[in-house]
Amino acid sequence: MPRSPRTAPSWALLLRLLALLRPPGLGEACSCAPAHPQQHVCHSALAIRAKISSEKVVPASADPADTQKMIRYEIKQIKMFKGFEQVNNVQYIYTPFDSSLCGVNLEANSQKQYLLTGQILSDGKVFIHLCNYIEPWENLSFLQRESLNHHYHLNCGCQITTCYTVPCTISAPNECLWTDWLLERKLYGYQARHYVCMKHVDGTCSWYQGRLPLRKEFVDIIQP
Repeated sequence: MPRSPRTAPSWALLLRLLALLRPPGLGEACSCAPAHPQQHVCHSALAIRAKISSEKVVPASADPADTQKMIRYEIKQIKMFKGFEQVNNVQYIYTPFDSSLCGVNLEANSQKQYLLTGQILSDGKVFIHLCNYIEPWENLSFLQRESLNHHYHLNCGCQITTCYTVPCTISAPNECLWTDWLLERKLYGYQARHYVCMKHVDGTCSWYQGRLPLRKEFVDIIQP
């Protein structure tokens, strides 16, 4: 079954959780587990296309003893792909001010458009960080843009597993192996940009590129 995004707690609590989850020994670095764009959309409560109108540094909470800061971006929403059930129109999005807590730097007062995925907090505010999928709209492939409307949402029952080394094999019938790192030494390579892990009527999943046939080399990566 697809994982349904839950309403997140307050942003102050999320900031504390991000601080606690920071891997030891990384100092000021932000670290995120790899995820295919399809996984990002499936696991996010919100996905929108937007421009950034302005930004402002604001307190993370009303508690005067809380020294955490947030960046509040005012946005112009162009299209919503996910999140209709919880919000109608997003005017502001929030991100940690501290880069070590995975705060996102977006370009304000420009014509640049972004795909933004994130969480909707219990008070209705939208929270984003670097572990979400956030990309300039112009960088998305045609398939990625089209999949935001249909394919990603309809195939959240599929599991996508990142392959780092061989052997790398499918362990469940609803699983797709993500091989960009193995084949190209980068996460968002050709497979992430041009393929969707699609579910079939028999419950199995496999990679598809629009109407083109399945690429066999993505089915199973084994030791030669």
